[in-house]
Amino acid sequence: MTAIHAVIGPRDAGPGERQQMLEMARALLGRAAVDGIDRFDVPGRGAAEEGDGDLRLGLDRLVPALQSGSLFGGSRGVLLVDAHNLQATESAVVAELAEHLDPAAITLVMVAEGTLPAVLARLVKARGESLTVRKMREKDAVGWLREAARDRRIRLDPEAATLLIQRFGTDTAAMGQALDQLAAAGGPVTGAEVAARFRNRPDEPMWLYADAVGAGDTGQALRRLADFLTHGHPLQLIAFLESDLERRALAAAAGSIQELAEWLGASADHYPVQKAWNGRNAAGDDELRRALQALARADLTIKTRPEETHRVTLERLTVALCRWYRGRG
Repeated sequence: MTAIHAVIGPRDAGPGERQQMLEMARALLGRAAVDGIDRFDVPGRGAAEEGDGDLRLGLDRLVPALQSGSLFGGSRGVLLVDAHNLQATESAVVAELAEHLDPAAITLVMVAEGTLPAVLARLVKARGESLTVRKMREKDAVGWLREAARDRRIRLDPEAATLLIQRFGTDTAAMGQALDQLAAAGGPVTGAEVAARFRNRPDEPMWLYADAVGAGDTGQALRRLADFLTHGHPLQLIAFLESDLERRALAAAAGSIQELAEWLGASADHYPVQKAWNGRNAAGDDELRRALQALARADLTIKTRPEETHRVTLERLTVALCRWYRGRG
């Protein structure tokens, strides 16, 4: 059995995906029957002090961890979290140490979002094992919730299940804690109980909001907007909407999906390219022009007007985009 493993999750993984990645990593170490685990969290670039050698402070302990194993003759696990943040020199050191580790004494598991640094990806491909955690979507969270409630012997009515997804999104770690609270209370769980007990908003990606706007679902889009504004800044949303509108405009002007892909600097099978191409006829030139003007006004308002006006500005923009992106001028 290999002693080098990688668990690769989606870029910008959310809490649910990160929990799944870590659970998978711990399962691999459990399968290796290690005596203990040394965990190292790789800081982001510029987020840690430089060390004396090629490794930043905190990561310098990787050297003895990957060389020594257990002091008592057993095996030891090394869990390297956020390995995608490793600098080039750090990746080279980890790769060299992993090349020579004793598989009877050490098991290395690297957890990364998106991809590993190239030198480590090559090492895993040649000598190790790689597992993938795919992006969790709300329909996946619905299935997870159903199974988790069954495991805890909780009976959820349909409204309660819907509200739990609205409150927690794909954050299965937080949703699991919520279910534990509900299980302790006993009895069937109703929507009224969930609404009264949990008032948080999920930290979800902006494309969920954009999808609701593109579908013309005003109610859903406004709910997603409220969720986003709990955690994010209005200007982040404006920038995202500008990029989304640019893709829509380019898709409307392109003669083929290959031409659109070339303009966007991506491949034709890239999902955002296909999505923009398939929706190219939903809005006409006039609606796209009005959307651009409205985005410019909203951007100016958020940058120059009091913060109290920002939410209503984005709500009005959302309602308008829901109409225009479905060709309802």
